[in-house]
Amino acid sequence: MNIPSNLLYTKDHEWCSVDGDIVTVGITDFAQSELGDIVFVEVETAGETLEQEEVFGSVEAVKTVSDLFMPISGEVIAFNEELEASPELVNSDPYGDGWMIKVKITDSAQLENLLDAAAYKDLIG
Repeated sequence: MNIPSNLLYTKDHEWCSVDGDIVTVGITDFAQSELGDIVFVEVETAGETLEQEEVFGSVEAVKTVSDLFMPISGEVIAFNEELEASPELVNSDPYGDGWMIKVKITDSAQLENLLDAAAYKDLIG
């Protein structure tokens, strides 16, 4: 299982890459492997400001649909439009081309509530 040490994680299996006050968000390698083949990613919250743990979109796999939760409060400033034509990027490259949204942080103190790689590894066993 790929769990990059330079990222932060949530209990809901999202990852965060922090660059100043911009956070790139996607789902973890563990999450994509549990979901199976992803066929659709829906994010209709671009331009909206959402609170931590609010739903920002959903991911649809062959057998299930799963909500995506905000790891941190902020404004959704970008959606990875590549996922509209190629949702399978989430399976093939969850930490790279399979990113989902970029968020402008409104409360950077919330970053302290996220898990580091070791804590996330403990969470998933």
